[in-house]
Amino acid sequence: MSTKQSIEDSNTYLMNTYKRFPLALRKGRGMVVQSSEGKEYLDFVGGIAVNVLGHCHPRVVMAIQKQAQRLMHVSNFFVIEPQTQLGKLLVENSFADKAFFCNSGTEAVEGAIKLARKFAKENIGPERFEIITALQSFHGRSLGALSATGQEKFHKGFEPLVPGFRRVVYNDIEAIREAITPNTCAVMLEPIQGEAGVRVPAPDYLKQVRELCDERKLLLILDEIQTGIGRTGKLFAYEHTGIAPDIMTLAKGLGNGMPIGAILATERVARGFAPGDHGTTFGGNPLACAAGVATVQTVLEDGLVLDQCRRMGEYLMKRLDQLKKEFSSIIVDVRGMGLLVAMELTRECAPVVTACMERGVLINCTAGNVLRFMPPLIVEKEHITRLAETLDEVFERLS
Repeated sequence: MSTKQSIEDSNTYLMNTYKRFPLALRKGRGMVVQSSEGKEYLDFVGGIAVNVLGHCHPRVVMAIQKQAQRLMHVSNFFVIEPQTQLGKLLVENSFADKAFFCNSGTEAVEGAIKLARKFAKENIGPERFEIITALQSFHGRSLGALSATGQEKFHKGFEPLVPGFRRVVYNDIEAIREAITPNTCAVMLEPIQGEAGVRVPAPDYLKQVRELCDERKLLLILDEIQTGIGRTGKLFAYEHTGIAPDIMTLAKGLGNGMPIGAILATERVARGFAPGDHGTTFGGNPLACAAGVATVQTVLEDGLVLDQCRRMGEYLMKRLDQLKKEFSSIIVDVRGMGLLVAMELTRECAPVVTACMERGVLINCTAGNVLRFMPPLIVEKEHITRLAETLDEVFERLS
């Protein structure tokens, strides 16, 4: 099917919820995706931080093929072997003692909200239900996760929002302290705010939040949907901070493209859920969990993946910093950690995204004027060099 026909069918049969580029992608391998017409593109979007091992990684593809031949779905009324395997992998390599699997990051956030409220009401006080989140945060698009999100542009038209959320300035411990009330049960934060433009907090911020939560008997929830599974150079971003949360949400990179989300929690907090308190029909299904096992095992067993992320992240920052010096009237800032990197511009960045796409490089625009780069962790220097040269050419035309 031609791209033109695909676009026409998309406009005819699908709800108008995405502002799509006039590009139909049909194939991908590693860092490269291919259009319906056969044109190749270097992918620095990576499914929005999803394809941590690149497109169609052989180990993940093989795991899906084998599992699809064996068993694709069975109810959570029964023990699911790939689910327990993935749970063991995540628990043994994190702060957590227990895992719950769902289908997406939004579902993981919804579950974390429920778990925090249930635990707090039973163990801290029946009046505890409020959760403090951050302005400019993004936690998902279902009504509960949307209410937790700290960006009004996502709220418009969907009011009234779910009550019980207090939003404060990010990277400001005093703002959290002042927002605590007798009803507060938890604080939920992204270790790095991704959707807001890759906003990295001060090195001691999360440590201060952890100490405050301990002092006031609050739960700390970390939303690692975008930062988890090696994105920052460690398996989880919280590992950079010297602290651990009580609850953590995961998705995106967990299945390298298969839809899967997870809630991880300590034993003490996980006991807040009893049979019947939470559930899902498709969450933790054999097929998605098999992909998750292959993905996490590859990231953990091949130490080169995390090392590659750290080294290529440094190289990417270096090349973008060079562009910042050259185009100081266009580029305000370059920031990030590992392979979650942003370039803030003095202008809208949509034209830059389009110009790069025309030159065969896919990048992302967020927060209006921020270019966000989330390539697979297998990205090589040659790919970054091509990205930098493409941006150089585009900025030269803009200046």
